[in-house]
Amino acid sequence: MFSPVCPFCRVLCKNLESTLISLSFASKETDFFVIFKVVLRLSEDLLKLFLWTLAVTFHFRTQLCDDERTVIDDSKAVGTPMEIVIGNMFKLDIWETLLSSMRIGEVAEFWCDIVVSPSEYDRESWALSDEERLKAVPVLHGQGNKLYKQGRYQEATQKYKEAIICIKNVQTKEKAWEVPWMKLEKMANTLTLNYCQCLLRMEEYYEVIEHTTDIINQHPGIVKAYYLRGKAHVEVWNEAEARQDFSRVLDLNPGMKKAVKKELAILNMRMEEKNEEDKLKYKGILYFSHILII
Repeated sequence: MFSPVCPFCRVLCKNLESTLISLSFASKETDFFVIFKVVLRLSEDLLKLFLWTLAVTFHFRTQLCDDERTVIDDSKAVGTPMEIVIGNMFKLDIWETLLSSMRIGEVAEFWCDIVVSPSEYDRESWALSDEERLKAVPVLHGQGNKLYKQGRYQEATQKYKEAIICIKNVQTKEKAWEVPWMKLEKMANTLTLNYCQCLLRMEEYYEVIEHTTDIINQHPGIVKAYYLRGKAHVEVWNEAEARQDFSRVLDLNPGMKKAVKKELAILNMRMEEKNEEDKLKYKGILYFSHILII
């Protein structure tokens, strides 16, 4: 007998010695797949989910599903636990999926139908100290800029994303809005906007709007955030929103008048094209309706 315990498609076995969980997972980078979980040790606090915690620190071991159960990564062997920030927009999707099914103090084993060979497996920034993370940020930033100039936008986003994750992990240990935290926030915002420039090139306009809006809500004086959001609004025919963002750009930096004028010309052209398309579409509908009435 099984009974549901939460909205994560989980079922809890009535035998408390083990828990079997089937999790469905999909992301922008991967195809749909299924994860099976077996709890090896239950948490003493069955109600305290990792999902409710901002930062999570934990040990893990990754093994292949071969006869030898070959170990390809072991945080205890490295001597450093992994740390991630739950709910961060630049998150490690698969880890969040696994951790959000767990409770503090729980030990679990997950079986995933993802094929990763040892030669393809790369240790991420979790294994770095805070000092090493901060040293890695300018390196990753520079690599991202180089890839962007080469037109390799997808690869550039990965470099920016990794740098942002490094910053966010360090930032969780600082008090919000104090000087050290704000310094890290400024670095993260710069990288996020570079990330958004790549997304614009990749035609991921709604994601650009999401990320830039997050920045504007927290820091309403960042000109580049309004500018990039305005460009994204242009591409999805949000005329009023685009004009509002470009107006704000000029309020904050009148020196961008030439750039804004160019974007507004593009907006006017796109809106004219859309209006013509709409006229043709509605003309066809009206004509078809007229035929039916006759």
